[in-house]
Amino acid sequence: MDVKTGFFYLFSLVLLFAAFRVITARNPVHAVLYLMLAFSQASAVWLLLQAEFLAIVLVLVYLGAVMVLFLFVVMMLDLNMDSLREGFWKHFPLAALVGVVIALEMAYVLMGGFREMPAAAQAAMTQGGSNTKALGILLYTEYLYPVQIAAVILVVAMIAAIALTLRQRKDTKFIDVSDQIHVKARDRMHLVKVDATRAAPPPPPAEPAPAAPEKKA
Repeated sequence: MDVKTGFFYLFSLVLLFAAFRVITARNPVHAVLYLMLAFSQASAVWLLLQAEFLAIVLVLVYLGAVMVLFLFVVMMLDLNMDSLREGFWKHFPLAALVGVVIALEMAYVLMGGFREMPAAAQAAMTQGGSNTKALGILLYTEYLYPVQIAAVILVVAMIAAIALTLRQRKDTKFIDVSDQIHVKARDRMHLVKVDATRAAPPPPPAEPAPAAPEKKA
């Protein structure tokens, strides 16, 4: 076994362990940290497979931005784990069914193999181009609609995360937009006529000085 194969098995074992801990960790913050570890090991495996662009995108986008955002969201939500565990066995059959369906779909894709590379991407690879160029040709020609759908799903997830962390403060004052639009000038300003000069008020009366104490002979 050469060095490359050894690194592949090492990264794969750490990846499987981190993925298992993501779904078994009791603390959601620990689960997010294990997910970041899994993404880092997956990027290392992609580097071994000479998919440099995918590895860099995984580190910069998911590991550096998305997962940090997830971590902050989980920390700001302040989840009550006791209340979340109450309905575990109630929803377990549905969750198990969804897991089995996803596993069957992945097995069908992996065992069925991948289709041949389109002619444009294959020509880019054979003419000395990089895998980044071939990947760009695939994304913006054959897989354009799936990329756009994935972008919409990510935007919806980001909006949902912001909505979950948005809490209404009691000391915040809100103004109705319709009231601002239909307001008139006389409602905003009220002119009060004030005299230019006023007579000075009379001085207060002087207090009498205290009498001096008498001296005894």
